Amino acid sequence: MASGLDIEARLVLTWNGHDLLLAGSGRYLILNVPSAQVLDELTGAGQKGSGPKPAKSAGAPNALQQLNELMLRLGLVLDLRVAGKTWVTFGAGRGPKITLNAVLGKIGAFFRGQ
Repeated sequence: MASGLDIEARLVLTWNGHDLLLAGSGRYLILNVPSAQVLDELTGAGQKGSGPKPAKSAGAPNALQQLNELMLRLGLVLDLRVAGKTWVTFGAGRGPKITLNAVLGKIGAFFRGQ
């Protein structure tokens, strides 16, 4: 386990015309994405591919859990924010912590037809 990793940074990344802010202090990182639509584009969740997605096997690792385990190994906490509100926290416990903001944001996007 990396016990001496300490970060001080602020970085603005431009992706598809959207500014993503990555800031870090000590062992805490914040990735701020401007909107849920940008997060969907970034993760590929909003893509409508041709045909159905292949089924995952029962033992396939969950991407959120993998990221959480990586943050734990590095001794870091990653706070994923959408429009300044925390959606998921990685590295703060045994599993990723999904907030009510994330649930309400996805429900709202469903009713807006996005």
